[in-house]
Amino acid sequence: MKRILLLILGAMILLTACSTTQKAPTESAEATKDNAAVTSDRPEDDNVVMLPQYRYTLNGSHEVKGRQGVCSEGDYYWVSGSTTLAKYDKDWNLIKLNEDPFKGYEIEVNHIADIDVYNNELYIGAEYFMDGVGKNIQVAVYDGDTLELKRTFPFEPESGQLECSGIAVNPDNGTVWMCSWVGEESGRYLYSYDLKSGAYKGKVHMQMPPQWLQGIAYYNGCFYMTADDGTADDKEPDHLYRTKIEEGATDCIVTLERTFDDVTLQGEIEGLTFDHDRNQLLLLYNRGARIVLGMPKGFYDGYDHEISEVFVYDMTARS
Repeated sequence: MKRILLLILGAMILLTACSTTQKAPTESAEATKDNAAVTSDRPEDDNVVMLPQYRYTLNGSHEVKGRQGVCSEGDYYWVSGSTTLAKYDKDWNLIKLNEDPFKGYEIEVNHIADIDVYNNELYIGAEYFMDGVGKNIQVAVYDGDTLELKRTFPFEPESGQLECSGIAVNPDNGTVWMCSWVGEESGRYLYSYDLKSGAYKGKVHMQMPPQWLQGIAYYNGCFYMTADDGTADDKEPDHLYRTKIEEGATDCIVTLERTFDDVTLQGEIEGLTFDHDRNQLLLLYNRGARIVLGMPKGFYDGYDHEISEVFVYDMTARS
């Protein structure tokens, strides 16, 4: 029996590690139907769960003004573009738009990434980004009603973070987390700041890290991350990953949560959020534009502009 379990564990780890080059299992795949869990041999370590936590059923999609991120709280959704912030009601009616969100910064920024919301304040990863290179990274806080800048956190350059593609608030322990789209060392870590003081707390090393992280969100004790690891030219889907970070941990295991082979057209996956009231995953996806070094460079056949959509998935827990 031990030998069988070891073989199963090895096969699952190989599948997760190779998800950028092989078609990962979808919701209908046999591997996602079992409820078995494979755990590591580290004592009291329950964060290495190799099978998905939830089933995701596509409910619909909504075109939005913004190509970067989405977040949800109470009766509203917020969407970020590279240079815009938008607020929607729960019927996806646009109620507020800020097309000049960079007023008030002390250093130059030109790019907003995936976003999160906590107590009607928007948490934003802002930076100066050009052709795959980021600088002047900021953790910025905006008013959820006016969509205007309120304050920024001091960034810790010694962290090694070279870009910010997404941000997430963990209200359970009062922290803010950032991920990096830039690969190599920068993209292998998640970076933590104190929610109240803004002080840098440290970074956590992802084991089996996804490639090209685009967004991060915290939900029911776990962090969920989107990765633009499918090649759009080859019609490869992008993926959702999951990890759990224990208090004081310096590393975490990342596992595959879902393959998005049911979007309108394979393009560029971006940010994500969870609607707690409706038990839904909200996923922002762009299609139509060719993306080179993280920036739109022309369009695919049949498109003369980029389309940004939020795909809504109903979630049911696996018992």
